Amino acid sequence: MIDPTVLAFDIDGVIADTMNLFLDILKDHYDINSVCYDDITCYQLDQCLDVNPDILKSSTIRIMNGDYKATLAPMPGAATVLQKVAAATGRLLLVTARPEPGPITEWMNDLVGAQSDRLEIVTTGSFEAKTDVLLDNGIRWFVEDRIETCHLLKEAGIEPVVFRQPWNRVPHDYLTIGSWPELEARIGFP
Repeated sequence: MIDPTVLAFDIDGVIADTMNLFLDILKDHYDINSVCYDDITCYQLDQCLDVNPDILKSSTIRIMNGDYKATLAPMPGAATVLQKVAAATGRLLLVTARPEPGPITEWMNDLVGAQSDRLEIVTTGSFEAKTDVLLDNGIRWFVEDRIETCHLLKEAGIEPVVFRQPWNRVPHDYLTIGSWPELEARIGFP
């Protein structure tokens, strides 16, 4: 069982359904309808999608800045589990490779509602910097969707929990979950 007092979370691809938002941005802003979710087979979009690199870059910037027509949705069940973790532990730590929080802070506050005063979002600006933040905060479990980050976490003694996505379906021996209810069942709530 995962101890919720030493558990933290990534945001994009774990809590926030960022890749469906990305697909909506391609459709709404660039009239690109040919890409589907399962086409995103690696985290480096230019390596798996036949889309102009400038469009990929500007789509990512739109996500970071909140400059899009579509709605960013949470992963199903995320809000319930996050609220439960915050209520049980008095803290909810999110560590993201985003360079700055931007509009994701308000979005997360809305998502966790009454537990927002227990929310802490740390932006690192890089995937590699997550490990130090987690170690400094005494975290032993981290829910992540980027497999390369999971390798770094494991090397540092942090147990990665892989949130299954099309871009992380490579062989590994980490705990893998496919949904928030599945994660909830593995957390040892008091």
